[in-house]
Amino acid sequence: MPRRRSYRKLVQRKFTLFLAMVVIFLLLVTLAVRSVELWQIQKLYLAEEQVLKEKIAAEEKRGEEITEYEKYTQTKKYVEEVAKDKLGLVNKDEIIFKEE
Repeated sequence: MPRRRSYRKLVQRKFTLFLAMVVIFLLLVTLAVRSVELWQIQKLYLAEEQVLKEKIAAEEKRGEEITEYEKYTQTKKYVEEVAKDKLGLVNKDEIIFKEE
């Protein structure tokens, strides 16, 4: 009988070890799958970040263009151009030729 008990204990230990290995294997598989998912999500976020950086750069460039245009509209040259184009005004020493 003692031999039978020791054999049962051995079988029980092996079964317990097998179950522990199966659980560890399942955890590793789950970890690997989740890791791949996270890598894919990270790639998506990096691509989105790049797009947002490009949009920010475009907005900054547009802001600079607006600032330059604001400065230009405050110059004497701009006032003269608007007066000539929209109001038809001329300087004292200018001669205007009109087509018939």
